[in-house]
Amino acid sequence: MKKKDIVSLIKYHVERNELGFRNEAYKIAKSFDTMGDNQIASYIMSLLSDDANTLVPQILETQSTFFEHIQPKEDPLLLPDKVVKDLIGVANAIDRHIGVNKFLFQGPPGAGKTEAAKQLAKILAREVYMVNFSTVIDSRLGQTQKNLHSLFHEINNFPHPERTIILFDEFDIIALDRVNSNDLREMGRAASELLKLLERTNEDIVLIATTNLFEHFDGAILRRFDAIIDFNQYTADDLLKVAEKFLEVYLVKMKLANRDIRLFRKIIKLANPVPMPGTLKNIIKTSLAFSDTKDGLDYMRKLYTNICCRQPDNLVLLKQEGFTIREIEILTKQSKSNVARRLKERLGGE
Repeated sequence: MKKKDIVSLIKYHVERNELGFRNEAYKIAKSFDTMGDNQIASYIMSLLSDDANTLVPQILETQSTFFEHIQPKEDPLLLPDKVVKDLIGVANAIDRHIGVNKFLFQGPPGAGKTEAAKQLAKILAREVYMVNFSTVIDSRLGQTQKNLHSLFHEINNFPHPERTIILFDEFDIIALDRVNSNDLREMGRAASELLKLLERTNEDIVLIATTNLFEHFDGAILRRFDAIIDFNQYTADDLLKVAEKFLEVYLVKMKLANRDIRLFRKIIKLANPVPMPGTLKNIIKTSLAFSDTKDGLDYMRKLYTNICCRQPDNLVLLKQEGFTIREIEILTKQSKSNVARRLKERLGGE
């Protein structure tokens, strides 16, 4: 990062040049990434993603039945550092306009593939149009191939390709028909045609496909993509940090103040393995939403039930799971003295 970058950043801010400001800030983020400071780079990019959608006029809605215009949600996107670094690389490649425009995001359900595509669109000031494959696939002979040609004709003729991302969510719906011997021959032909059409995609359009069935893809499919981003890179500690962030976000949204991070982490760890972020978000959000508004820690009991699929009422089991007397008091709504006495009785004084 150079001094002139800071001067330009301030200049754009004073001039209220929002687009220039965002581009300069993005360039600074890339320079930090080049220097190896990935955390600062990803933090700057996350700040940019909060505002990018307000800086670019919306693309006119297409009348096509093939697409759904996607608006990014305000929920946080929490990814491992390795994936963040890969996404910065994707953004860099797109910004260079050298024809690197097709990317495959692969990983388990709930790993953040689709949300990452949306956030990438915000950072790059592009609009996301998700393909609805149910309108493409047709049982009539030859119609699916015709629909694919119509689809790609529309993709290649978008009015503002430089501001567009096409999202093939759950790409395997159609791509895997090519290699699955149980499918109809007609679908096999359509999937093979899809590969040809991918090669002819307008290079100004960014195309992102997602899948959780990566291991079933053959080389012919993979070669159509310029890069493959692996979202299956979460460590157990990454997922615990993701869970804590979701807890923080939803406690604020629901105006709940009670926090016990140690107890929270113990409950989450009982999942073994800890779920992917998409599942974590739903579990934590639901536990908080369904909790007693007059009991600030009732969400812990709901969380335990959702994670373990049982009520937290077995004192001996809770003790074996590593909970302290005070934590068991919270989970069972029994006094510490009563918990201690009953455990002593059942464990024979141990």
